[in-house]
Amino acid sequence: MNRLHGKSAIITGGGAGIGAAIAKLFCTEGAAVTLVDLDEAALKATATEIRAENSSAQIAYLAANISHEDTAQASLAVALQAHGHVDTLINNAAMRINSSILDATPDAWRALLDVNLVGAANFCRTVLPALRKQQGASIVNVSSCYAVTGRQGMGLYDASKAALLALTRSLAHEEAPYGIRANAVCPGSTLTDFHIKKAHIAGKPIDQLKTERQATSLLARWASPEEIAYPVLWLASHEASFITGTTLMVDGGLHVM
Repeated sequence: MNRLHGKSAIITGGGAGIGAAIAKLFCTEGAAVTLVDLDEAALKATATEIRAENSSAQIAYLAANISHEDTAQASLAVALQAHGHVDTLINNAAMRINSSILDATPDAWRALLDVNLVGAANFCRTVLPALRKQQGASIVNVSSCYAVTGRQGMGLYDASKAALLALTRSLAHEEAPYGIRANAVCPGSTLTDFHIKKAHIAGKPIDQLKTERQATSLLARWASPEEIAYPVLWLASHEASFITGTTLMVDGGLHVM
């Protein structure tokens, strides 16, 4: 408990799934959080759920599009007004486009990169001056196991997540003189609201969905969002104070299969 006591974190994509799990865990460990997501209803639901379980949780949120350049500035303003400072940035927001490289249009590339890469870069550029004022500040970028393994039909998404790893390494070099650490986590198959809703639309029972990722990890199952949130917490905490520029695979061993 209290591994992030007194810290303030901005978490993009914080309305549901991995982002919501990170928010809940950070609040449990004493951090104040500012959640950013396009889905305002999801933000409200997540904030309500966290407060119901943790009456002392400090939560602010902003419903906005990560791909818009001014969203990062607006998010920082909300965080500073609510909590006074920012110690941690979690770039978790992402969009998916299912397409082969052959069929992907320039517009599709631009739309996806504007969220998954440019959006994250905008948040870094905007929040870094605030992070430089704090001791022990850090950035954690949520990439993907497929940034380092590859697969068919998701080349746009996977390329954007690979670029996020390069961004992380560059940030680690550039911000080390200011005491800011930059790391990335690469989640494997994670059973989030996105997958559950997608299965529901397709008329697929949840029990069937849970059996479909047995071949995508050595552990032969989905991860829960909380299993991704804990490594993010660790990288953001003082326990990882000598770790920067690292890509942490949280994929149940997929990268060695």
